[in-house]
Amino acid sequence: MRQRRRIPRLIGSLLLFATAGVAVGQTPAHSSSAAEPEVRPLGRIVPVPASVAPEGEPYTLTHATRIGVDAASRESKALGRYLAGLLRPATGFPLPVVDQAAARGGIRLRLSPEETALGDEGYRLRSAPEGLTLTAREPAGLFRGVQTLRQQLPAAVERKSVQTGPWKIAGGTITDSPRYAYRGAMLDVSRHFFTVDEVKRYIDQLALYKINTLHLHLSDDQGWRIAIDSWPRLTTYGGSTEVGGGPGGFYTKDEYREIVRYAASRYQEVIPEIDMPGHTNAALASYAELNCDGVAPPLYTGTKVGFSSLCVPKPVTYDFVEDVIREIAALTPGRYLHIGGDEAHSTSHADYVAFMDKVQPVVAKYGKKVVGWHQLTGTKPADGALVQYWGLDRTPAAEKERVAAAARNGTGLILSPADRTYLDMKYTKDTPLGLAWAGYVEVQRSYDWNPGAYLPGVPESAVRGVEAPLWTETLATTDDLDVMAFPRLPGVAELGWSPAETHDWETYKVRLAEQAPRFDALGIDYYRSPQVPWPAG
Repeated sequence: MRQRRRIPRLIGSLLLFATAGVAVGQTPAHSSSAAEPEVRPLGRIVPVPASVAPEGEPYTLTHATRIGVDAASRESKALGRYLAGLLRPATGFPLPVVDQAAARGGIRLRLSPEETALGDEGYRLRSAPEGLTLTAREPAGLFRGVQTLRQQLPAAVERKSVQTGPWKIAGGTITDSPRYAYRGAMLDVSRHFFTVDEVKRYIDQLALYKINTLHLHLSDDQGWRIAIDSWPRLTTYGGSTEVGGGPGGFYTKDEYREIVRYAASRYQEVIPEIDMPGHTNAALASYAELNCDGVAPPLYTGTKVGFSSLCVPKPVTYDFVEDVIREIAALTPGRYLHIGGDEAHSTSHADYVAFMDKVQPVVAKYGKKVVGWHQLTGTKPADGALVQYWGLDRTPAAEKERVAAAARNGTGLILSPADRTYLDMKYTKDTPLGLAWAGYVEVQRSYDWNPGAYLPGVPESAVRGVEAPLWTETLATTDDLDVMAFPRLPGVAELGWSPAETHDWETYKVRLAEQAPRFDALGIDYYRSPQVPWPAG
């Protein structure tokens, strides 16, 4: 395990402390070191629920509480065990998982196929002194409801040692379902490699905020991170380094399967990305025949982009691509495979079009749908393809219109505007980590936009959802990931989940500030933005 280094909370925190813990014009919140209120107001969580109806007295979790599940449902039993595993360490309660009938007065997890209005991920939480019931049509909905339940409890419930409580959930009903079916986060494991356990940690963080898609950027100029049996040097050589010249690393097929399995247990679909035809130096260095001149370049540990390209005219290129897609598709139960396509500056437009015209059908051949960065709209996206937009507010209108035209022709869009959702962008000029080519992205800027109306000429029905990419040119440890993802990630998650009419920075920043004790309890190092009224202390 690589040694982790602590990252000091950023410059903004020093400014915040210097002004007695609050930014100008903001109201101080309670201290994270002080006791939280016994009962958190119903629905004051992130993402904010679609409908909240407070009513009556709270439900209290006690030593006698049982968790009731449908004993005939494997998913229901697994969710009961997951919930018990979350709550037992801090409460010290046994919380046995039992059949519904034996859980009178406890927490009931109820699957109800007739609850069609809840959809695939919706849920209803009803809390009253006589018991708490979570109802959903599908297991994914129960899982999302469990995240709401845990956020309604005091943040100390996240700790791994017994805390004092009390453990109360405000009375009333939450009825909730997502705005978008696609709510993603991308982790770049190519520029810096992250172990299976480190990826699992990120998966758990995503789960708390109802993210349902993990996009893994598995190959780039600096490293190839997934074993391909038919081309073994991709990992043994191409995966042997990373930005700055570190040791790199890669996932065996069993390790990748473990990531996929773990993500599935958190109701997240994994989308693997093999970026091509550019961003391919690790592959070109591993196999000379993939280069047009037959000469392998050296391994690359810098951070420039756009200099590499697979050799589009060579037949061996498509043997390589098909082998890679076939092996990764066989490992991936999800619907999608991401083929990249961005920053192919060393590939002519004609070659780029020719390449994508040949590669997209290979993805379909192995039972997957294409995802590509929005440069794919310079070709003809395959039927059912998703295009991921990473442009900026200031991106030229002609480029935006090309994306909009593809959307009007039936291509679905994932929105990841770099100057809004790229979690590796610096918060301010003083941020020690990250890049700034897209500008500085403070917390309010990351949150305060509407995906449904972001791109001119795009019908709202074409927007499948949002994704927050986390590129790792400057990020080498889990602490680095934490301080750049938090607190922006929860805001992007809310954009994906919550109804458009709930969007309001002034109320959101208060709910976000109340996440601070939870970040602390979970060991998440985060940036104390002066835009947010964080608890003092």
